[in-house]
Amino acid sequence: MITRKWFTSLLFSAVLLAGSAQMAAAAEGTTGSTPEPSAPSGKHITILHTNDMHGRAVEASPEMGFAKVTGIFNQYRSKNPDTLVLDAGDAVHGTPFATLVQGESIVKVMNEMGYDAMVPGNHEFNYGWKHLVELSKELKFPMLSANVIQSDGTTLFKPYIIKEVDGVKFGIIGLSTPETAYKTNPTNVTGLKFADPSAEAKKWVNEIRGQVDVVVVVGHLGQDKSSVDTSLKVVKEVPGIDIFIDGHSHTVLENGLMADNNTLIASAGEYTKYVGVVDLWVDNHKVVKKEATLIDEKEAADIKADPKVADLVASIQKEQEPILKEKVGETPVKLEGSREKARTGETNLGDLLADAMRDVSQSDVAITNGGGIRASIEAGIITKGDIVTVLPFGNQIVQLKVKGSDIKAALENGVSDYPQSKGGFSQVSGVTFKIDTSKPKGSRVHSVKIGDKALDPDATYSLATNDFMAVGGDEYTMFTKYPQAGMYGALDEALINYIQQGKPIPEGPAGRITEGPAPAQTTAPTPSEPAPTPAKPETSAPSKPAAPAKPQPEVKPAPAPAAKVYIVKKGDTLYSISLKYHTTWQTLRDLNHIKNANRIYPGQQIKLPA
Repeated sequence: MITRKWFTSLLFSAVLLAGSAQMAAAAEGTTGSTPEPSAPSGKHITILHTNDMHGRAVEASPEMGFAKVTGIFNQYRSKNPDTLVLDAGDAVHGTPFATLVQGESIVKVMNEMGYDAMVPGNHEFNYGWKHLVELSKELKFPMLSANVIQSDGTTLFKPYIIKEVDGVKFGIIGLSTPETAYKTNPTNVTGLKFADPSAEAKKWVNEIRGQVDVVVVVGHLGQDKSSVDTSLKVVKEVPGIDIFIDGHSHTVLENGLMADNNTLIASAGEYTKYVGVVDLWVDNHKVVKKEATLIDEKEAADIKADPKVADLVASIQKEQEPILKEKVGETPVKLEGSREKARTGETNLGDLLADAMRDVSQSDVAITNGGGIRASIEAGIITKGDIVTVLPFGNQIVQLKVKGSDIKAALENGVSDYPQSKGGFSQVSGVTFKIDTSKPKGSRVHSVKIGDKALDPDATYSLATNDFMAVGGDEYTMFTKYPQAGMYGALDEALINYIQQGKPIPEGPAGRITEGPAPAQTTAPTPSEPAPTPAKPETSAPSKPAAPAKPQPEVKPAPAPAAKVYIVKKGDTLYSISLKYHTTWQTLRDLNHIKNANRIYPGQQIKLPA
């Protein structure tokens, strides 16, 4: 259970009083009782920490938002002025609040929140490393990383700082994940090297250990089993670290994790759902006690949000209103993203988004869930606000290297409820397939092509998807066994950039997903009677002349069937009609000379192919 630590000093005072009372009782003849433990000696210092906030500035349960988190900071500072506040990375990117102004909004708020230091996570580099350097100059506290190395061999940021708190000297070292090289767009880190975190940590711990009382590493490394360089690996290989504040894997450590070499690892989950608290006592230049806990929204229910931070967040949101009105491009047709369409079939907006994902990541295939598309875009001007409304979650584009058999399994999952609504319905790019609804779930998908070639179940393909699906969201569990091969920014950013480049806007669904019966399995025909054995030619007598063939009646060709006609009903689209008659909407458009595929009306006659 998560417990509060706000009144730690008071609690230990109570323990001392209890101990005094017990001693008095013993003096009066009471014997055999166990004495209470005494309070730790030395100075009590608190470290508050966050990680993987991903731009969650606004409160939305269970996410507390920046104002409430600051209120927690204020509460602790009021109880113990000897408090440090650290962030373990992935703060300045992830929501439109952050991405619309390339992280500058987050910098402004974090300055007001009162951090003492932070480490850049892989998503800090999503705007390019040069822009990150500019953002770091706007911070009122240092950005630290000992293992991000420039081409000239120098570190991009300070490797560490020494900070004194009530006479206690803290050495604070920053470490960034080497996975940044591919967990942001590689072009964002061109010219940088991410050195071995353990080697760099050992180097700097050895340098400062004699100068400080407490060594704290703030590392965006995480504890994922798929990662090579983790916080667990560093603390195992590097002696002398007292506290390791961790990020990257979004791990929730309610009471921290004490490593074998007496290093306390602390991690506070994700998205401002928690604030981490580490209490330590330092006596005679040594840490004599340390413990960790977390505060969530229930624990913080009575804590007031910081009014200054709340006002700042609100003012930034107001400042962003003109940005949301900025023109991205134009569409001659409605881009369909309604719940009833995006979750039940291919739509032109689903095609456009999947195309943007595949383009930015240069992948063979893109698959995204229809449930992640939250609105349509009407014909006319497309604004940034429209894109943000369509894609409000801040999901990231992830590339995986996936076997063909798992791509088919993913498509099967997407259409398992078809034609009923399902949030996991696959909107795709780079792949076409057919659905046979007469087949059982798991065996409906057939005729799968990657590009213009049949899917090879044993081949490996590059797949662009979103980070929600990559970890098994919407039942895409077949993806969870694959490590990330790349990250390419947020979905909304990719879609905005794709449209701004003037890429084509699809008038309707491109026919990537169609309905039709699976091809019958061909087998060699079994003859009903044995084939006659040809007679041997007679050689003893001359053959008789063959009888003249009887004249056969003339066979006239059957008249061509009259073209069928469908009468449009309310709610019909060319795409829905095409599914009923096993054709494509493009065929119907061309056959009927329809200029705008989205404009058909009830009562209209649609010719069907013979």
